[in-house]
Amino acid sequence: MPVARLVAGVDVGSTAAKAVVLDVASRAVLGVAVTPTGWNPRETGQAVLDAALREAGTRIDRVARVVGTGYGRISLPFLHRTVTEITCHARGAHHLAPDTRTVLDVGGQDSKVVAVDECGSVRDFVMNDKCAAGTGRFLQVMTGVLDMTLDEMGDAALRGTPVPLNSMCAVFAETEVIGLIAQGVSKDDLAASIVASVARRLKALTGRVPLVPGCAFTGGLATNPAFARIFSDTLGLAVTVSDMPQATGALGAALIAAQDVAVGGAGGV
Repeated sequence: MPVARLVAGVDVGSTAAKAVVLDVASRAVLGVAVTPTGWNPRETGQAVLDAALREAGTRIDRVARVVGTGYGRISLPFLHRTVTEITCHARGAHHLAPDTRTVLDVGGQDSKVVAVDECGSVRDFVMNDKCAAGTGRFLQVMTGVLDMTLDEMGDAALRGTPVPLNSMCAVFAETEVIGLIAQGVSKDDLAASIVASVARRLKALTGRVPLVPGCAFTGGLATNPAFARIFSDTLGLAVTVSDMPQATGALGAALIAAQDVAVGGAGGV
C-alpha cells in the first residue's frame, strides 16, 4: 500500500475525460484535469489521470486506489474497480452540496435525472439514452448549424425568444432549424428554442423521478451559467451549479475510492 493516502477517480465520457486526485483523510481535492476524449478512450484516460497527478504534485505510485466511471471505463487497465456514472454523479454532487436531492446531467450520449438521498446515494433515476434529442450531442450538432460554439449558443439563448420547434427527432429538428434560418428567424431566437427544447426533454424525464429543491446541474453544459438559467426557468425550479460541474462524476469516483481505502479494500458497484 502506498505511504501517501491518496486516491483518484477517472470519468471517461463520450465527449470529455475527467480525473480527480483526492486526499483520503481530508477529502480535499488536490488535482483536477479535463480533456477531450478523442478517438482512443484508453490513452485519454491515462493522459487525464497523469495530468491530474501533475497538478496534485504526486505520482501514481503514491495513489492507493483508482476508481473509474463513464462509458469508457471498461477500456482503462489501471483501475481497481468501476462504478456507474449515475452513482458517481450522485456522490460527487452531494459532496459538493450536501442539500442536493436531484441531479440533472446532460452528457454527450444521454441525459439523466437522478434522485439522491441525504447520504448521497441513488434513490432512483431515469435517463434518455435512446434518442440524441435532449443530449449534448444534439446541442453540438445545432452549434454547427448555427455556426457558433456551445458557450456562444448559451449566451445567444439568453438574448433570444423561443420559437416553436415541432420535430422531436434530432435529425428532423436539424432540418427544421435550417428551414427557420432560411425564413429569417434570428440565431438568438433559434438558440433559445434549441436550449429550451433540451430543458423540456429533461422535464419530460421527471415523471418517475420528480424534480425537488436541491437540484444540481452537472456536466460540461453546466460550465456556462446561461444553460443553468434557462433550465431553471423552463423547469420552474432553482438549478444550482458547483465550482467543478464537469468533474462531478470523477469526484464521485474518487470519493468511492477513498471509502474503499478507509474500510480496507474492495467493494461492489
